[in-house]
Amino acid sequence: MAQFRTAQADTVIAPSLLAADFARLAEAADSVEGAVDWLHVDVMDNHFVPNLTLGPPIVKSLKAATDIPLDCHLMIEDPERWATGYAELGAYNVTFHAEASADPVTLAKDLRAAGAKAGLAIDRDTPVEDYLEILPAFDTLLIMTIKAGFGGQAFMPELLDKVRTARAHADSGHLELRIEVDGGIADDTIAAAAEAGADAFVAGTAIYGAADPADAARRLRARADAARSSG
Repeated sequence: MAQFRTAQADTVIAPSLLAADFARLAEAADSVEGAVDWLHVDVMDNHFVPNLTLGPPIVKSLKAATDIPLDCHLMIEDPERWATGYAELGAYNVTFHAEASADPVTLAKDLRAAGAKAGLAIDRDTPVEDYLEILPAFDTLLIMTIKAGFGGQAFMPELLDKVRTARAHADSGHLELRIEVDGGIADDTIAAAAEAGADAFVAGTAIYGAADPADAARRLRARADAARSSG
């Protein structure tokens, strides 16, 4: 399992299984083995977002099928009820939405106690400023660069202002915080996200829509690394 010296030590590439063939998820994991850091698992409940996708049984099966750390993104209502279950199934990182949580800091503590990293997600229309002061409770901040709920949407560059704000806050407070971006990340957008301060990148179609998913992931990493090293 990947281990990181500090929150920003390495670029994280996390292919989204939302763009993979749901009948062949183990094969999708195998196709990127050695080229990625996390597998991004989009959990949607058809309530918080108008779509229904993967849940605990799939996460349990994936955990048994791959050694790639699972990055579970919960786009669900009432994460206090469900989130720790994903940690208990062995998810490496469990991210829930700020908009859905009544007590984000307490839930983050519960996730860590259950053995997972704790992530906070911010949707397209949510100001990141409202949550800066609680970031020390989290390991990951996921900033949506689209509207949560559907794959294949176009990247919204104006949302990178949130990444810049969060990165400046994290750096000034010496926080060990991953800043993850999710939505429309591809060859032509990943550099801008990296330059804004992101260090973890969710990519769906850009990886699983490619003829060689592992090669696509390595290409994305190279672009992000180059942008981060020049920043």
